[in-house]
Amino acid sequence: FWQSLQSALGTQLDMSTTYHPETDGQSERTIQTLQDMLRACVIDFRKGWEKHLPLVEFSYNNSYHASIKATPFEALYGRKCRSPVYWAEVGDVQLTGPENNP
Repeated sequence: FWQSLQSALGTQLDMSTTYHPETDGQSERTIQTLQDMLRACVIDFRKGWEKHLPLVEFSYNNSYHASIKATPFEALYGRKCRSPVYWAEVGDVQLTGPENNP
């Protein structure tokens, strides 16, 4: 089943050992990045750091990854994230379309 599915999707299945992410370089790098981000969050915010987890998630999902040549958000949704920073950068016309702007 898996071989035919992978063939139909044009992908390749790579197996790694359970509970040993160090055997998979991509997973290992992702985990290291998230550990670094969480460590910085704990150092900066001390008590109450968990309230800032959505910002850590947002930051990770909108940071460029050379391995996929995009951000995780762009890779998943096929477009840039429409954050307030992006709104200021592109202006109202590109966000809502010319037909919605006078």
